[in-house]
Amino acid sequence: MKINNFTYKISKILKKTYNKRVLSTLNHFSGFYKIYNKYKNPILVSGTDGVGTKICLSINFKKYDVIGIDCFAMCINDILCHGANPLFFLDYLACNKINSFIIEKIIEGMAISCKDNHTCFIGGETAEMPDLYPKNLYDIAGFCVGIVDQNNLIDGKKLIKENDVIIGFKSSGIHSNGFSIIKNIFSESDLKKCFFDKSPFYEKLLIPTKIYYKLINFLLKNISIHGIAHITGGGILDNLSRIIPENLSAVINKKKIPIQSIFHFIQKKGNLSDKLMWGTFNMGLGMIIIVSSKEENFLKKISLLDKPYFIGNIVKRKKEKIYLI
Repeated sequence: MKINNFTYKISKILKKTYNKRVLSTLNHFSGFYKIYNKYKNPILVSGTDGVGTKICLSINFKKYDVIGIDCFAMCINDILCHGANPLFFLDYLACNKINSFIIEKIIEGMAISCKDNHTCFIGGETAEMPDLYPKNLYDIAGFCVGIVDQNNLIDGKKLIKENDVIIGFKSSGIHSNGFSIIKNIFSESDLKKCFFDKSPFYEKLLIPTKIYYKLINFLLKNISIHGIAHITGGGILDNLSRIIPENLSAVINKKKIPIQSIFHFIQKKGNLSDKLMWGTFNMGLGMIIIVSSKEENFLKKISLLDKPYFIGNIVKRKKEKIYLI
């Protein structure tokens, strides 16, 4: 990539996230990261994701940094599900025509999140494609790579056992899923109205996706985790079912889930079924872990960054993998 004034500004933003293992600059065609010999049997864990149509809301209301935070959050939360320690992050931005101010704000959001969560932002790509993207439309994707020792790799399909406890941790709100549905329910005028906390509704919708790195990192150092599920598109039903072994089922008590008022509001306004709500939104839980019942007392006694919600148990396999009761 040719270094121009715009790229120079981006380079300064990214360098704030570097550590001594980053060996490249934006002069290079690729990012270089030196692997350290801390692990006996290192496994690289990678994840990629975007933010979907939430980006339209972000651009319309000029909340550009929010979408950068969301993109990083969606990627790092995925690799945390396997016990990985994040190493580095890259991004891809595509648009009709580059607006350097908007791009810088999006990247700043990513970079601040990377820095706060010990992840190096080592590169990316920005593409102008006027034939593909309408004016003022942007698309964004992120790529995160982490590392874990093979002996510590979390694979719920292999580790989860009968009588294990299911624990949820609150989301910050909608996160980055369900915005196509929201767009069909609420008009531009609705988004500007003050339905919650005396602030415009769009501000509530644009609260960034919560990043669970510090919480999961702390838990991994103190307890044995049998499974982790990042609750994104598909809600609790789809995402939790991905880690449940074939001979077991998860039984969840909906009354123990801290469903936030915004979900009730969306459901009522759009006349949406319970099935659609639970199959689309996180409903108040952004991350779920499954642990042995032996860890339950520890989690109830210790002061955590986030309050744990004890929402269910693992039982012998019934007809379905997940039961919401």
